[in-house]
Amino acid sequence: MERLLSKLAGRHVLFSASFAIRLALVVYGDFHDRTMMVKYTDIDYHVFTDAARFITQGETPYNRSTYRYTPLLAWLLTPNIYLNMLFGKILFILCDVLSGFLIQETLCLRGLGPERARRVCSLWLFNPLPMGVSSRGNAESILAALVLGTLLCIEGRRVIWAGVLYGLSVHMKIYPITYALPIALTLRTQESRGEGDNKRWRRYTGFLGSFLSRELFVFASVAGGVFSVFTAFFYYMYGWEFLHETYLYHLTRRDIRHNFSPYFYMLYLTADSKWSLWLGLAAFLPQLILLLIASWAFHRDLALCCFLHTAIFVSFNKVCTSQYFLWYLCLLPLVIPHLSLSLKQGVGLLLLWFAGQAIWLGPAYLLEFEGYNTFLWVWLAGLLFLTINCFVLTRIVGHYKPTQMPKRAKLE
Repeated sequence: MERLLSKLAGRHVLFSASFAIRLALVVYGDFHDRTMMVKYTDIDYHVFTDAARFITQGETPYNRSTYRYTPLLAWLLTPNIYLNMLFGKILFILCDVLSGFLIQETLCLRGLGPERARRVCSLWLFNPLPMGVSSRGNAESILAALVLGTLLCIEGRRVIWAGVLYGLSVHMKIYPITYALPIALTLRTQESRGEGDNKRWRRYTGFLGSFLSRELFVFASVAGGVFSVFTAFFYYMYGWEFLHETYLYHLTRRDIRHNFSPYFYMLYLTADSKWSLWLGLAAFLPQLILLLIASWAFHRDLALCCFLHTAIFVSFNKVCTSQYFLWYLCLLPLVIPHLSLSLKQGVGLLLLWFAGQAIWLGPAYLLEFEGYNTFLWVWLAGLLFLTINCFVLTRIVGHYKPTQMPKRAKLE
């Protein structure tokens, strides 16, 4: 039996099976869309495809209303027009499986054995949530692969490639910019303290001097250069509209439709107020404070720090939908091997997390499909879900047992 389980956990079997399942979901989704009234494909996939169609016609992708992404995504999906509508979905599921491979490689660099690393990465490969999201045509898997690739390259001391992937990930979506501080704290030189270095000013200057690191300089230069090149190129192509729709819109966005955010009801009630814009900007303050605290407290373990960063950013964001959960779930397998939680405790936290979503879905369904005025109940359920998220995060931090990391070997 153990030999059979070992074979089933083999690399080729795991990745082939996970890709085959996703591919089957893509094929089923195409059949479902042709035969059912309620569609399997995410509405965003049609937005991406329409934007790609405008590009093939020599026009701006922003002619498609609600397309608020980098033009690079629409360019990547032009084979949807030239080849087949399913091209984008296949690209997304490939990135999904690639994320599993990157998880496995990162775990190995962090000291796990190959067999255990494969078992942990299978938690991502056979997770129904990323399977469903990518096969429905959501592009979050591209960003997951870029973020995981960045962490792998940092663990493997491939600083140039880490900078390339990080600059590209920030270009694709703005939220990975929150990783800048923990990455900088990771790549800085270690402070050397003498026995007499107890004066505050010496500690302060030593701390600032630690940022004069060759690795940090190379990473920042490459990441900034990649981001700037893409931004300058697309600004040349599409002008101010590109900057507004890709970046600035998300800073000032106030979504008054129901979502998991603790701020949605406030923004809904103040939608016509002159203070609405400033309230939306003020919602970033709790995020900023918590992210700064997490950066300083947990930067010695970059994977844990980035996981906490993303979970905090999503939970306290002024817009929070279920697809955002993938932003931190792709990092969770890097944390799981270091948790001292029992199986019973882990399953209990998972069920609690799902229960919070189920409670929210009740009033949300009545609001969306039955037309009942349940805005207040949706908001209260969202606050309960925020409380559950905070509780789960505190349990993860409390049961996290960092192991002694082996000295980083350069990634082959």
